[in-house]
Amino acid sequence: MQETWAHRADLAESAINERHARRLWGLPRTNLAVVSWPPTTKEVLFHHWQYWWQAHYLDCLVDAAERRPTRARRSTIRNTVNGIRLRNLGPLTANRYYDDKAWLALAMRRAGALSQVPMPAQVTRLEDNLVDGIDSLTGVLPWRTGETFYNVPSNGPAAIMMARTGRLGQARTIVEWIHDNLVDDHGLIMDGIRMRMHGPELVKDLHPYCQGVTLGANLEIALALRTQAGFEHADEIDGVADAEAVDVAMPYITRIRSLVQAVATRMATPAGVIDWQTGDGDGGLFKGILVRYLADVAVRLPSDSPANRAAKRIAARLVLASAESVWNRRLEVDGLPVFATDWTADARLPHNYGLAPSTLPEALGVLRIDERDLSVQLSGWMLLEAAARVVAERDRSRSM
Repeated sequence: MQETWAHRADLAESAINERHARRLWGLPRTNLAVVSWPPTTKEVLFHHWQYWWQAHYLDCLVDAAERRPTRARRSTIRNTVNGIRLRNLGPLTANRYYDDKAWLALAMRRAGALSQVPMPAQVTRLEDNLVDGIDSLTGVLPWRTGETFYNVPSNGPAAIMMARTGRLGQARTIVEWIHDNLVDDHGLIMDGIRMRMHGPELVKDLHPYCQGVTLGANLEIALALRTQAGFEHADEIDGVADAEAVDVAMPYITRIRSLVQAVATRMATPAGVIDWQTGDGDGGLFKGILVRYLADVAVRLPSDSPANRAAKRIAARLVLASAESVWNRRLEVDGLPVFATDWTADARLPHNYGLAPSTLPEALGVLRIDERDLSVQLSGWMLLEAAARVVAERDRSRSM
């Protein structure tokens, strides 16, 4: 089973790299992912390039390299870091959107942790820029500079970054703000709060993205607190003294259990397939972000209680059921997969594949196939990497 999902993830990687990956403006030792396939001329020239999509492309490249390190994968990662740096036409902090910068900081630090891949020079500046952006009154990040909208899409990945880099107090402040203000009646995480002249306005939109990063932030904080208490994530809690030592992590673990259950109940089919409608564009990434952190829960949440083990099983089931559905409903073009934006429906061929526009709406761009977007295909790749990771951990546990 492990080899099956790893092979499928390899095919997803090949599909993205063959259809989307190109040198930036023909420059040597650069790589970026074109944002659509088939692309327009502007897209091939990276006039439109999507900073935060490239961060997730880099994250997926790192997933593949962690699963099976190769010289070619390490080279592609180094070239992609160069491409992002050059295409931004300035320091990587020169971006108004804190969510974009948080994703790139996370991906670049993961890349730099790989063997034979140097830590990108601007990672620390990106991380410091995020910390410096925290609003002194709310204690959290706005969506972008000059904005009075404080949302989970910016604060979730920033909290993950802060927890991973030793800024635990700031990460905890952000996560407490999320849970104090943005949990709906069903236990799901809402989008954010917009400050108006008449007072705060709750933005109640629900996105898989917000559930994913909240899971990730709670998990990173819980594991960091356990480490501070002298316990690694796989260590068993034995007796009252151990339980008291790690008690500070329990609120975060309890939240993970509850949120996994809410996602399973509200955002998935009875069979466990995540079926939230996210469409194309930025939304194309939202389900992929959720399954990345569901896989994290399935693999890294401590197995030291029946409630934790149940949450891990549910998270794994959501990942694997979704992956099976997406794989079974894929299209194949030249032997490589095209993934659907709707994980319960068949994938559609991006229009005009190999053809001129056949209708006036196509020629005018009125008809749009979501599967054309890099974001949608990256979510499919993220899902298969998540499945490969979950199955590898399951097989490892069974062999012990």
